[in-house]
Amino acid sequence: MADETKKSEQEPAMEPTPETPAEEAGGETVDVATLETRIAELTDRLLRAHAEMDNLRKRTERDKEDMAKYAISKFAREVLSVGDNLQRAVAAVPAGAADEDPALKALIEGVSLTERDFLNVLERNGIKRIDPSGEPFNPHQHQAMTEVENADVAPGTVVQVFQPGYILEDRVLRPAMVVVAKGSAKPDKGDKPSAGAADTP
Repeated sequence: MADETKKSEQEPAMEPTPETPAEEAGGETVDVATLETRIAELTDRLLRAHAEMDNLRKRTERDKEDMAKYAISKFAREVLSVGDNLQRAVAAVPAGAADEDPALKALIEGVSLTERDFLNVLERNGIKRIDPSGEPFNPHQHQAMTEVENADVAPGTVVQVFQPGYILEDRVLRPAMVVVAKGSAKPDKGDKPSAGAADTP
């Protein structure tokens, strides 16, 4: 008996080989391949979680920048009519009338100065006026009110601006309301005299 005890003490404990099943806390045995699969799955989940958090962080930063950039959109839309009224006031004075009346001339100069200051304040806050007279029609920034035939300009050219538009950074606050030139009407082929029409009595 003593010899057997000595033998068991002298024999080294067998270490688990890669093929030896591991034993979980619940007593269930799992082989190495299963454990490696679980590790791969958990690693994939971790990487996906990191990617989602990174995307969320970037999206939050982008939303924060947009909020700071476009926070004045609502206020800006409400004050655009002030610029319209200043422009209308200057345009309402007949040509040459201000030269004949010093008081009227001073008033128009004051209104024009106020309008320029108003536009400068808007530009300092990232808002610019769109006055596209003579430019090609841009459906992203202009709203066509009507089309007119005009042979002096290329079709699709803005020939008149009813109301200027405004943009904030790269967003349109209000499109410019414009009149667009269209191609002149082409004569019908049937209206042309035939080659032998002149010879017909």
